Amino acid sequence: MAAGEPAAPDGAVKGGVRGALGGLTTRGRSFLAAGVAAAACAYVLGQPDLLRVGLLLAALPLVCVAVLYRTRYRVTGSRWLSPQRVAAGAETRVRLRMDNVSRLPTGLLMLQDHVPYVLGPRPRFVLDRVEPGGKREVSYRVRSDLRGRYPLGPLQLRLSDPFGMCELTRSFSAYDLLTVIPRTEPLPPVRLAGEAPGYGDGRQRSLAQAGEDDVIPRGYRYGDDLRRVHWRSTARYGELMVRREEQPQQARCTVLLDTRADAYESGGPDSSFEWAVSGAASVITHMLERGYAVRLLTDTGDTLPGDGSDGYVAPGHDAADTAGLMMDTLAVVDHSEEAGLARAHDVLRAGGEGLLIAFFGDLDEAQAELAGRMRRRSGAAVAFVRDSGTAASDAVRHLQEAGWSASAVRPGDSLAELWRHAGPGAGVTDAGPGVAGGGTTGFSGGWS
Repeated sequence: MAAGEPAAPDGAVKGGVRGALGGLTTRGRSFLAAGVAAAACAYVLGQPDLLRVGLLLAALPLVCVAVLYRTRYRVTGSRWLSPQRVAAGAETRVRLRMDNVSRLPTGLLMLQDHVPYVLGPRPRFVLDRVEPGGKREVSYRVRSDLRGRYPLGPLQLRLSDPFGMCELTRSFSAYDLLTVIPRTEPLPPVRLAGEAPGYGDGRQRSLAQAGEDDVIPRGYRYGDDLRRVHWRSTARYGELMVRREEQPQQARCTVLLDTRADAYESGGPDSSFEWAVSGAASVITHMLERGYAVRLLTDTGDTLPGDGSDGYVAPGHDAADTAGLMMDTLAVVDHSEEAGLARAHDVLRAGGEGLLIAFFGDLDEAQAELAGRMRRRSGAAVAFVRDSGTAASDAVRHLQEAGWSASAVRPGDSLAELWRHAGPGAGVTDAGPGVAGGGTTGFSGGWS
């Protein structure tokens, strides 16, 4: 909620006076009914004293309604989430602040924040009299085991008279979004078989590595070191030219997530689909920490971050921003209606070199063959295939024959352990991206 957001004018009491009368509490309605009954009996029995008592009983709740309805509290509300993006199963602290910006003190305020049921019960607070210019702060915690994007708010104030005869609700309009991202698991820094190297020593030839005759110069720019002037090109083009600095090639990784509805059976936080989403999030986080340029690809052919020409992040973007964008997407990703992996295959066929790490659901023979062709000639390809029986074993074998390092994933297996066995000889190294020994490994692991 934006700081300083005022409550709706005049309390935003819907329905006017009728809405105010609808705010009568059980006590107020009882007083009103007793007063009307006493007045009727006094009229029938001719008892003026009873009539005065009845009028007093009936007038008290009506006076409370009128006073409360005419109350002009000027309060502002603010909400802060810490943090706004949280992993499933973790808690977020929500802090609320109320400021009295009028010259009059407030009465008793009951504060309630709207919270989706998956985050827990609606928090309610009772605030004592707030002096002019004063403030009150309260906080509560929310937690969700289900990833998603949840609105918090709007905030509501319930005003009550000192006698408890009437309660009116006044609402703010703003709300905040809490993003619950998938759980991530730390992965060991394994060198995968056939993995392309990272900065500076890739398989593609870097600029300025083939000697003086192969230098590709560019025009001189203000601030360039004069020692980099390329005199031969300067004489040829008639203007001052300088040698380009070496431009190291950043290693790339594509994380493919199969979201087809037909590829998964069960649902819920412990389903195979949720395991695949969490696995993709863990791999993305791990590869970004190792300095890779990472993109997320789904079976629909959509890529994230997708702001580069080939779907990878454009140069100059911060890795944290890239991770946040993909995590926000994984927080709300759902099943697709795609019948196969053809769109993802087309994207990969048009892409360049790099690692390919895929999380597949059920693969029939045709889809397993198509997935096998996704592996490019250079770079490693690792697949985690949902274990649904004989078909999964056939799919894993077909992927291994196509050059993948594939596993049939069973319930209860750890992604970190599967990842550890993805390298040749189950080797683990603390090094970053680099060329590893040849060969392809097959292994078994699991999810539910």
